[in-house]
This record gives sequence, C-alpha cells and structure tokens, in this order.
Amino acid sequence: MNIAISGLSNAGKTTIFNATTGLNLETTIYASVIETPHRGSVKVPDERVDWLSSVFKPKKTTHSTIEYTDFIGLIRGDMDNNRKVFDLLKDADAIVDVVRAFKEPAVVHPENSVEPLRDARTLEVELLLSDLELLEKRLARMDEAAKRGKKPDEAERKLLIKCREFIEDEHPLRNLPLTPEQWKSLRHLQFVSIKPKIIVLNISEADMGSRETENLVVAIATELGYKPEHVIPLCGKIEMEIGQLQPDEASDFLNALGIKEPACKRLISVCYEALELISFLTVGEDEVKSWTINKGSSAVQAAGKIHSDIEKGFIRAEVVSYDAFKAAGSMAEARKHGSVNLHGKTYIVNDGDIINFRFNV
Repeated sequence: MNIAISGLSNAGKTTIFNATTGLNLETTIYASVIETPHRGSVKVPDERVDWLSSVFKPKKTTHSTIEYTDFIGLIRGDMDNNRKVFDLLKDADAIVDVVRAFKEPAVVHPENSVEPLRDARTLEVELLLSDLELLEKRLARMDEAAKRGKKPDEAERKLLIKCREFIEDEHPLRNLPLTPEQWKSLRHLQFVSIKPKIIVLNISEADMGSRETENLVVAIATELGYKPEHVIPLCGKIEMEIGQLQPDEASDFLNALGIKEPACKRLISVCYEALELISFLTVGEDEVKSWTINKGSSAVQAAGKIHSDIEKGFIRAEVVSYDAFKAAGSMAEARKHGSVNLHGKTYIVNDGDIINFRFNV
C-alpha cells in the first residue's frame, strides 16, 4: 500500500513523513524545490502478529508494510507545478493532505496567513481542477473522433459527462455513486479526486486536545464532507520527536504527554479503514505473517494474495479467528473446542482470521 503525503508548502509534510516513517529528512522554513520523491516503508503495527510470534516462535515474523511518499507542495493555481504532484498521486492508493494549523512567524505560509479551512478547501479544489481538465480533454477527443466518422462509446461519454457535472458542482469523484463496473471503466483515466483522502491537521503543541482544535476538526469535516475520524489533529513536531525514539523511550514520552498512541499507528488505522482493508494471518514454525486484502475478499482471493498456485489449486481454507485461537492457546485446543472450521472458495475472510490453505499444485 502506498500513501502519498500532500499539502501546501510549509504545512509540515516532511515533518509528518519523518514522524510516520521514523526517518530524519531535513526540514526547512523554505518551500522545497526538490523533484525527487522521498519514500519510506514502515511495518504495520499489529499486536496479533507479535503475540502469535511469541506462541509459534517462527524463524521469521513478517508484518504488513505501508510505503509513504513525500514530494513538493501544491501551489494554488500553478498547474505546471501541480501536475508533477498529481502524477505522483495517481500511483498512490490514498492521499494524506497535511493542513497547517500551527502559527510560527519564522515559517512563512504561501498565502501569508494560517487558515486551515481555506487550505483544506484549496487542496480539494486543485484535485478537482486537475480532473476537470482531464475530463474536458477526453470529451474533446471523443468529439473530434466523432467528426472524423468514428462512433463514440455512448456509455463512456455519458459517464464522463456525469463525472464532469459532479466536479463542476465542486464534489470529488470519490463521492460519486457508481456501480463497480463503472468504477472499473474509469480506472485507466487515473482521476486524482477518486483517491480516498485523509486530512492531517498539523497543530502546535499548545493546541493539543484543545476545544479550538476539536471545533476545527468538525468544521473541516463538515465543510468538505469527510468523516470526522478522517481529519486527524496532531503536532507534527512532537510526533517527529517520538518517531526518532526507541520503543521504550517513546512509550514513556507518550505517557508524559498524555498521547494514547503515536501518529504512525493512528494514521495507519485510519488509512486501512478509508481503503476498506483488513488483514488475515498465516502461522507456522517457519513464519508468522500478516497479509493485507480488501474487505469482502473471498477465501480464494486471499489465497491468491499468497501465491497464484494456491489460488488455482484451492481446495479448502482451514480458518480460526485470532480471538478464538488466543482464548484456546494452541491450534490443538482450538480444534478441540470446535473453533477451527473448513470453508470453500466463497467464504468471506474476516479481519484477524488465521488461515491454512489446502491446495493441489
């Protein structure tokens, strides 16, 4: 899974990138002009994997991973600059927009004032303008082809017009109600406003847990039509310091500040929820591993996540929930209690299922 970190210049994008990845890239008070994206891969924290590893004591323990990408900031109305950013966003699974809410005179805001609601709206509008430009070019090419005698695909044309009207009403395409088939037909166009998006509200330490911050979260979520839990307030400066610490030191620091969990873990949880992703687990003496799949995936689709041969030769899935296994303490006890069940191809995998696939090569 790839998460692109976006935002206006001097919003704290690189600070958030450092906080989530544990890296220590230089942050400056000047707008970045670097045109090579920074990438960092992190393990998805999962206590289930850690506990299962303590039980099976495998040779290898493998967590799921997320890759974060940091790049230059968006600039309101600068399509040449912004196209470079959009080219990166098109390859991402989701977008994290960093919106500045901290006031620091030494760090100049590109709009010369700190107004989080305005900036959140600006970031959304830039995505809409990019998609609108793409739609108009696509429809113009279809009209030109029709003039040359090539009959256009009327279904596609009607769908594109529907998308254009939706954007002209200032709504991102991610909110457009379409059928799975219609979404699939749009995939090749790589619209950026289709991407699931989370907003990180980069606040000052003094505003952590304040009523003003809570009100700002509600205002942004209401204005842009987000779930409130998809607007995450955090202090990037503090979170970056946490990201540089060893686990035991980080725990003490979090407790001292009254923070329940670091930004890395919180953001990953919200990204999984926004992308409708879950994890299933495989266990054994060789390896305990977490696998990320789409919510609603069948057993045979989960098998294909591991290897295409397992998907092709699928016979049965031997399944026990993590909670049932933990309560039993071992696979033998889980079987004794009737918690291990055999399922066919159409079984819908649940988050935390421990699965052993039976298959023929």
